[in-house]
Amino acid sequence: MKKYLWIIIVIKLATLSAGALSEELPYYQDGAFTPYWLSKGEVDLTSFHKIPAFSFTDQSGNTITQSDLDGKVYVAGFFFSTCPGICPTIRSKLIKVQDTFANDENVKIVQHSIRPTTDTTEILQAYAKKNGINNQQWYLLTGDKAEIYSLAKTFYFASEDLGNVQKNKDFLHTESLLLIDENKHIRGIYNGLNAASVDYLIQDIKTLRHQK
Repeated sequence: MKKYLWIIIVIKLATLSAGALSEELPYYQDGAFTPYWLSKGEVDLTSFHKIPAFSFTDQSGNTITQSDLDGKVYVAGFFFSTCPGICPTIRSKLIKVQDTFANDENVKIVQHSIRPTTDTTEILQAYAKKNGINNQQWYLLTGDKAEIYSLAKTFYFASEDLGNVQKNKDFLHTESLLLIDENKHIRGIYNGLNAASVDYLIQDIKTLRHQK
């Protein structure tokens, strides 16, 4: 995966240097994260990998399902509120994403807690308030741990070379961020610790929004 990620970064760097939006973004089908560069109408995307139905609770106590993200572009990631390591750095980068698209209600940030038993709604609301997170734009999701981990591993491929190796069947949080399009397809993977990578993410969000 890292090999492909660096190839994509080089391509995006050339595009950014030219000051233009990318014309196309790849699709990702499985945990190998091989990019598929597909033209419109080239394949039947209804059979391509998609993020499935889910139901979790956000920091405001609202139930968030896949229908809340219908027709929207969103950035997906994983965290826990007491994380002293990579999470604060990733959060600072996501604040830039939030601020860039503050006036676009069709761009969301979705972070799933990997410690949902301790990340209660009340704790996540305090976390959001403390860190300048807009509750309408950025969902901090908690819920059943087995369901979160299943979604992470099976559909976001979070255990496939995205972060640390799993130990004792536990899912370790990752620095990777995924870009999901309005049809629930994975369209990009980015290092949330790297400012340049997050700049590519912002550029790719603009590309998807421009193509609507």
